[in-house]
Amino acid sequence: MTQIDPQPEPPGRRSAVRHVAIDANEQGQRLDKVLGRLLPGVPRSRLFRLIRRGEVRVNGRRADPAQRLAAGDSLRLPPVREVAPDAPRRVPAGMIAAIEHAIIHEDERLLVLDKPGGIAVHGGSGLSFGVIEALRASRPQQTLELAHRLDRDTSGLLLVAKRSSALRALHALLRDGAVQKSYLALVAGHWNLGHKKIDAPLRTDLRVGGERTVKVDLHGKNALTEFRLIEHYGARASLIEAIIHTGRTHQIRVHAAYCGHPVAGDAKYGDEVFNQVLAGFGLGRMFLHAHSLSFVWPDSGSEQSFSAPLPPPLRAVLDQLGSKRSRATRAARPARPARPARE
Repeated sequence: MTQIDPQPEPPGRRSAVRHVAIDANEQGQRLDKVLGRLLPGVPRSRLFRLIRRGEVRVNGRRADPAQRLAAGDSLRLPPVREVAPDAPRRVPAGMIAAIEHAIIHEDERLLVLDKPGGIAVHGGSGLSFGVIEALRASRPQQTLELAHRLDRDTSGLLLVAKRSSALRALHALLRDGAVQKSYLALVAGHWNLGHKKIDAPLRTDLRVGGERTVKVDLHGKNALTEFRLIEHYGARASLIEAIIHTGRTHQIRVHAAYCGHPVAGDAKYGDEVFNQVLAGFGLGRMFLHAHSLSFVWPDSGSEQSFSAPLPPPLRAVLDQLGSKRSRATRAARPARPARPARE
């Protein structure tokens, strides 16, 4: 990345307007990610406000936080006050150990993690640390970038690039739909839709009470999710596989609710009564898990395939549901007629 204007003033003082030229190393990366690196002392929430207000411009035009930058783009940075804390907070050692333990594959250009539920992929929105901050604290000598995201409560497979070239390749594969991603979800009710494709556009730019909210809308972005039944748990719940062919925010959760079967434990799009029932079976988080992922590196043709089983807490919920179903089935069976007494 080439900086055209002079360096900003020291942290704690208001900087001047800057214009930054995007080079090949930044090509394909999201605007909010690039801003986070250029303005490390500015909270993530403030970065989003600057973008929404049009104070950050790409080639002189307003932009979206998720916009991908291209080599040669001109990025305008507004005057900001970068506050440097007296003592930078450190990622807790326990969190670093947990994230390192979650790594299931590593090579020269890629890390693959089985992310635990309840841990954000990055800091922000009131969270100081996430997966990427823990990895960078553990491996300060490496260049590490998230290739995609998972919701905080979603567990499972997460890709982290160790090289800029790998990040660009993964972003291109994701944009082209060449990364096959499959999730396991427990949903409300008796799934009777069979093998179902939900092709319903999603509005991802809505905010309710300051929080992002996604909904099906004819004017939204195209979104396609493929659902397949794995197992019924009576009339109460069903375990399904969800294959996403597009990567919209909250896509599985919104599409599942749209077809009448919201994801268990989903506080935003789910069913409150159903969530309370499942809490009685030990569910303490959203039941959504990224369990398989595969793609082919375009330069070598090498196929990459990864899988992550359901974490024990989610498996325990299914065991509880299965046990309850078995007891109910036995209770519903007619009693056997008594044998006649022998003379």
